[in-house]
Amino acid sequence: MSDVSVSLGANKYGKAENRVVRIYRDTPRHEIVDLNVSSQLRGAALVDSYLSGDNSVVVATDTQKNTAFAFAKEHGVLSPEEYLLKLSEHFVAGFDWIEGGLWQAEQYEWARILVDGEPHDHSFVRVGQGTRLAAVQVIDAKTHVTGGVKDLTVLKSTGSEFHGFPRDKYTTLVEATDRIMATSVTGRWRFLPEAVEAGIDYNALYAEVLEVLLSTFATVHSLALQQTLFEMGKAAIEARPEIAEVRFSMPNKHHFAYDLKPFGLENPNEVFWAADRPYGLIEGTVTRDGVEPAPDAWTDLPAFI
Repeated sequence: MSDVSVSLGANKYGKAENRVVRIYRDTPRHEIVDLNVSSQLRGAALVDSYLSGDNSVVVATDTQKNTAFAFAKEHGVLSPEEYLLKLSEHFVAGFDWIEGGLWQAEQYEWARILVDGEPHDHSFVRVGQGTRLAAVQVIDAKTHVTGGVKDLTVLKSTGSEFHGFPRDKYTTLVEATDRIMATSVTGRWRFLPEAVEAGIDYNALYAEVLEVLLSTFATVHSLALQQTLFEMGKAAIEARPEIAEVRFSMPNKHHFAYDLKPFGLENPNEVFWAADRPYGLIEGTVTRDGVEPAPDAWTDLPAFI
């Protein structure tokens, strides 16, 4: 085996899943921002840390962790996107040999607990329609920002069909003209670089995009989940000029009408068996026509499932 040679390929390193919780106590009415933050760095100079264990240019993962918490105090967390941009600028500008990296955040939502019908000033209950996503990618001196959502579970009890598909000797699926359609949406949207530079109200944009995605899912009479996916992406891009493209992953959460005939009961699409696997997996990208593609924006982002 002495004639075998190997080389180091793409790599990055950092501190993953830092649970950063920022409480704003400026007034008696507190605010909470709850993030799960990951920081990873890249750079050609880091190769020796892999090849020979030379750590002279390794910014310790513990340092990355500490910076994430310190920045929550020093710069605040106005939005996960702005917070991650601050982190990316710090590491790339502060260490000459760090050429780029990937910074990610999940945001968990809290609502005020109601006491005698009034929102409490400093007590909260965990809520949320899905989990908010944000990522900042720096590659080749270019910064890419994406927002998104995952675990956005939705269902419509009618207004969905699936028929007209080809059949062969292995096809047993019955065509449906009225079915339950359910999915757990993971969606990420890439912001136009010029919009990021000009400044974006990321919180308002997230709220609007979420509303648009949900209303489109509800109102489109669907002939296939693929059709619904495209209409949701199209609606988000039409609603917000800052968005260049939207990428979706939508597992089909199948619901099958349960056979109640052995018990002498009819089942006119009222009782269903919710199957967790296997499932159809629908993925697709909806792009604003005329925008410059940016494949680097998606490098190393987690798989959708």
